[in-house]
Amino acid sequence: MDKISAYLRRIGYDITGGFPRPTFNTLSALQKLHLQTVPYENLDIIRGIPISLEIDDIYNKIVTRNRGGYCFELNTLFAWLLKGLGYSVTDYMARFLKDEPETPMRRHRVLRVVCQDGEFLSDVGVGVVVPRQPLPLVIGKISHQNGEQYILEKDDFLGTVLYEWRKDAWKKLYAFTDEPQLEKDFIAISFYCEKHQDSIFRMQDMVHIFTAEGRKSVSGREVRLYTSDGVKIMQPTTEAAYHELLALHFGIHL
Repeated sequence: MDKISAYLRRIGYDITGGFPRPTFNTLSALQKLHLQTVPYENLDIIRGIPISLEIDDIYNKIVTRNRGGYCFELNTLFAWLLKGLGYSVTDYMARFLKDEPETPMRRHRVLRVVCQDGEFLSDVGVGVVVPRQPLPLVIGKISHQNGEQYILEKDDFLGTVLYEWRKDAWKKLYAFTDEPQLEKDFIAISFYCEKHQDSIFRMQDMVHIFTAEGRKSVSGREVRLYTSDGVKIMQPTTEAAYHELLALHFGIHL
């Protein structure tokens, strides 16, 4: 349990009263804290550092070295944590649909989490605005979070589709089918995301983390801070300045 304790400390979850029970409230707190402390990032891929999906390697990267990762790292380790705390977790493969002109390949990993309060969709591995708390796996139920709205609907081909309310309309965010995946099922698509010349993960730096009042992101070398007062944009002109911003705003030390 020492590794679980260290993971919980990494995301700022207080365990002075002992390990949490596997309830919805705990799951919700864990997901929210994870999104605010562990950045989504592809910096190793951009820099040619191999990605490993072995639990020990992901744990070392995220917990020991205080880094982040992308969905195949983040949701892999989060599922490991949840299972260690007593949750029943099923891994699904998903298609990321936001702003896609046509149906893309499956290249995202999401989690179905069962606890005494019901079944929920949980995801800490997306680098855009997404639900910060688990969503009940109930078709047609609108969920309100942080001024955002989400709903799950069924599609004959896509399976379960997560929609977000954006620009006065329901827009597809991602979709998944109810086919349980093994850990080995994610290796090939993660390798594609890491190595293929057409992979979006190889095109530019992508970093994202939520904050208590908004979020922070990196696209290329442009750093954006979103707060209730608006958006602050920073464009560092040197590598050293960029690394300072990564350390200051995302806790990433390259």
